[in-house]
Amino acid sequence: MRSYRELFRTPEFTPFFLAASAQTVARTMAGLALGTLVYRETESPLLSAVSMFGSSLVQVLGATFLLSAADRLPPRAALTVLPLLFAAATAALALPGLPVWALFAIVLATGLVESVGGGVRWGLLNEILAKDGYLLGRSVFNMMSGLMQIAGYATGGALVALLSPRISLLVAAALYLLSAAVVRLGLTSRPPRTTGRPSVTATWRANALLWSSAPRRQIYLALWIPNGLVVGCESLYVSYAPDAAGTLFACAALGMLAGDVLVGRLLPARLRPRLGFPLLLLLALPYVPFLLRPPLPLAAVAVTLASVGFGASLVQQERLVALTPDGLTGHALGLHSAGMLTMQGVAAALAGSVAQLTSPAAAMTAMAVASAAVTLGLMAAARREQRPTAPLPGQ
Repeated sequence: MRSYRELFRTPEFTPFFLAASAQTVARTMAGLALGTLVYRETESPLLSAVSMFGSSLVQVLGATFLLSAADRLPPRAALTVLPLLFAAATAALALPGLPVWALFAIVLATGLVESVGGGVRWGLLNEILAKDGYLLGRSVFNMMSGLMQIAGYATGGALVALLSPRISLLVAAALYLLSAAVVRLGLTSRPPRTTGRPSVTATWRANALLWSSAPRRQIYLALWIPNGLVVGCESLYVSYAPDAAGTLFACAALGMLAGDVLVGRLLPARLRPRLGFPLLLLLALPYVPFLLRPPLPLAAVAVTLASVGFGASLVQQERLVALTPDGLTGHALGLHSAGMLTMQGVAAALAGSVAQLTSPAAAMTAMAVASAAVTLGLMAAARREQRPTAPLPGQ
């Protein structure tokens, strides 16, 4: 599969794409509204960051106990019920007078549910397109994510500024309902990819199998840690520039869109594997000068440039799909998604804690330096594995 036209002519791809688009707009609108709401009430960079990315913290629990469900649930039913649950949770967040502890309880509960949703979603995409079309399809989804994040942050920022964060949350809840309707009406019923009941034992067994391969382990670490630390930088946009956080989020989405077009459509297949680590370095380095508190225009340029580096995930996902048996594709992609989001939640909490003790600018620089250091370490490990083993004496 080589063209976007061929991609959108594939049966079921278009409704699947539209439903995911609505959810992306809803998620970004809700995140910005929630972060703003918490920051206005608490003036805490830590609580604001965790409110936006805290749902990611519990993804590790889903990956540990629930992820076997990703290949054992009927995809259409699961992808219909999940946005309905998200709609109810988002509407609940808009309730006036909701205490902060209750707000965080809802955020964490939605993260636990979403840990299964990622595996169901990307496993179904692999079914709709098959492996030869997965990279192009996932790149289109990533590009859509960039565009929808721009739309979501722009719309959410306008609603927050002109009306209130709670209105933005209610609009996001309505978009989740729309997504559920599109899935139910636009996708056909499919059986689960794997038979048997979801269980903790099955989850652990599949996780152990996936983790037993050294190449897959390295891919997972590259997918989880460097970009998770950079998301820690993003979690501080609200406290770094309270009146322009929407602009920075939109610029980050624009950069991510450019990176996905570059990797998914423009780069020849023979060059893609060589650019995984350089793109991860690009993801981190533009944030290092934030220690100097650049003015908003320069900060926006740096954020846009850095986010091009998110294209590295396409290179790594393509390799992961190639190394994974068909019956575990949903589980493998769900483990990637859960681990990545968990790391993002951990990084947001860490960045918020550092910002609480120092400043948002200093914390952003610290997270960027840590991300670059991890990438350099992974590069060195990959080179050691690629070196030919020296023959023993006498051989």
